Amino acid sequence: MERAGRLFRNVKLPPQLADPEGRVRAVWANAAGKKVAAHTRAGVLVRDTLIVEVEDKVWQRQLSTLKHFLLRNLEKELGERLVNDIDFRPMPPRREPQRALHARASSVGIQDPVLDLLYQRALRNAK
Repeated sequence: MERAGRLFRNVKLPPQLADPEGRVRAVWANAAGKKVAAHTRAGVLVRDTLIVEVEDKVWQRQLSTLKHFLLRNLEKELGERLVNDIDFRPMPPRREPQRALHARASSVGIQDPVLDLLYQRALRNAK
């Protein structure tokens, strides 16, 4: 069975789909593997160097020793050699979405006096 990357190389695609950076980002998870992909994110492609954001310096050091294997896997997934080097950079920690702990009271608990006034007027006009 032939890889999709090899098939797409021969097909004439619109420029937004044939973008090398987008293709590299799309195959990064498969080329890196589940565990590595969970701790990294493919960033931008600068000329022929892929900038990969990693969690911390430990991951940066460990993945730099695996660079050769990752480049080979990328070439296999893409069907051509678009990336000649990988630069691993520690990324700042990302904030996760936060959930509200309690539901807000309807009109009684509005703390801002201006918003409370606007709400009361809107309520009167709606009746």
